[in-house]
Amino acid sequence: MAKYFDVIIVGAGPAGSLAALRLARAGLNAVMVERGSHPGAKNMFGGLLHHTPVLNELIPDFPERAPLERHVYKKTLAFLTPEAAVSLAFESEDFENPPHNGYTVFRPVFDKWLAGEAVKEGALLLTECAADDLIKKDGRVVGVTVKGREGELRGNIVIAADGVLSFLAEKAGLRKEFKASDMGVGIKLLLGLPEAAINERFHLVRDEGADISFVGATGGMRGGGFLYTNRESVSVGLVVHLDSLRAAGKAPYDVLNGFLAHPLLKKLLKGAEPLEYSAHLIPEGGFKAMPRVYTDGLMVAGDAAGLVYTNGINLEGINLAMTSGVLAAETAIKALEAGDYSARTLALYRKKLDESFVIRDMKTFKNAAGMMHSERLYESYPKILAGVFEKMYRVDGKPRSKLLRLARREALKEMGLKGIVADGIKIGRALL
Repeated sequence: MAKYFDVIIVGAGPAGSLAALRLARAGLNAVMVERGSHPGAKNMFGGLLHHTPVLNELIPDFPERAPLERHVYKKTLAFLTPEAAVSLAFESEDFENPPHNGYTVFRPVFDKWLAGEAVKEGALLLTECAADDLIKKDGRVVGVTVKGREGELRGNIVIAADGVLSFLAEKAGLRKEFKASDMGVGIKLLLGLPEAAINERFHLVRDEGADISFVGATGGMRGGGFLYTNRESVSVGLVVHLDSLRAAGKAPYDVLNGFLAHPLLKKLLKGAEPLEYSAHLIPEGGFKAMPRVYTDGLMVAGDAAGLVYTNGINLEGINLAMTSGVLAAETAIKALEAGDYSARTLALYRKKLDESFVIRDMKTFKNAAGMMHSERLYESYPKILAGVFEKMYRVDGKPRSKLLRLARREALKEMGLKGIVADGIKIGRALL
């Protein structure tokens, strides 16, 4: 026998859980359908949770209650060649003082806690069951069929927050066929390291955390590295373009091992104990690759809606996902009040996204995805920077050149005038 709900939410990640929390607070009957044994069970997130306004609004005291690791005090951008590293570090007392700009978290722990907050408010959580199809009536989505707990769930509205490979978005005809060039592979390794060693190596005190982004040392593939400090562990890994990984014919773990063999990484991670490894897909097509996010009876949120973008340095996703979940919930509340679940009414969701920072930021950096497909970005530019600093600092009895002349000479040697002009246009379109 089918069970009926006001709203069915597929996926109990940050987008789904905040949607459920918002709906439960409004007194609505909402259910989260989660395929894992608990929310976050299939995730290994070594990254940043930003102080997103919607999270702060719904749970103002989350910094005191949520399972956070460290607040991020130091951010570093490092360019790597096989033998060298050039780093730019940013430290700010504004990041040191509450409210903190961002935190490192473990997704298996944080997701479970966040879903629990929704359950406390009255949302229902069903675990170890997967939504495997949509139920339609007169062309409108009215529920889902589930595996694990055989049967049907019926409701007025379905919110698909089921991840990058959203099966429901595909079933609804909202998503185009995937392109390998629009997808990235996140390769992550969790390494145990004593708190004292982390503080000493990364120059931290108390619960300060470090966030390092790496460009280069990816074996010729398009992609970047990351390293985040937790309290007694370090999350390190790569995000590599799927088509580039396929062309290289390498396994994700082999790519990660090559990255970890870099001299800088070896020093930072000396003596660390491997605890967990994972790899998963990430939407990297940006604004241009977004699917349609609503239809009759259905809205799509988070990674399922392709709400991830890069600004050339950071990969933003979790804050966009949480915001989209809340906006989908607010749209559902309006639709339920009106008793109208058509696409015409649910179009308010896209309007809310467009008016928020989510789509505004994705539009601002809509050309950055194309810029990140430049092969030279990952090999030539780190070599140029390393060459400039090598010649600037080396004392060998030869006359020195001025900095700009030295940089121009290194760039021409590595890329040629044609490459410099082509990249200047591409980077300008993406970031200026």
